Amino acid sequence: MISKTVARFGVRALALVGMALSVPACATMTRGTTQQFTVESTPPGAHVTTSNGFECVSTPCTFRMSRKDGFNVTVSKDGYVSQTVEVTSSMSGAGGAALAGNVLVGGLIGGAVDATSGALNDLKPNPLTVTLRTPAEEAAAARTPAPVAPAPAGTR
Repeated sequence: MISKTVARFGVRALALVGMALSVPACATMTRGTTQQFTVESTPPGAHVTTSNGFECVSTPCTFRMSRKDGFNVTVSKDGYVSQTVEVTSSMSGAGGAALAGNVLVGGLIGGAVDATSGALNDLKPNPLTVTLRTPAEEAAAARTPAPVAPAPAGTR
């Protein structure tokens, strides 16, 4: 027969284990593994494709993207030079706080889950704003000499 003290201890232990198992991966639960990613262009109405298979026929547009990996975005419009921009995935401030909380409360397992799921990361830049140029504007920009840095003081 089990004593009341042992039974109470067992119930408390099970409750603590249950709470500990529900805490890991806090960022995965609170921030999620995806985020809204917006592409804007000047002029608007440009076509957008991403290296991870998403497409939009007219900017501005918003996608639900995985936080885990970076990707390339190509923005194009008839009469304008296409631009490809790299979007990176890196730890955000909120993700760092979530990781610290996980390690303190949930242990290393929760931190590992969050780190591998991408929940600690944000996509940057977001929103992505692209200014498209005509071929003539692009050629003029290419001909414009780069600004020359002034010589350091005391040198001639």
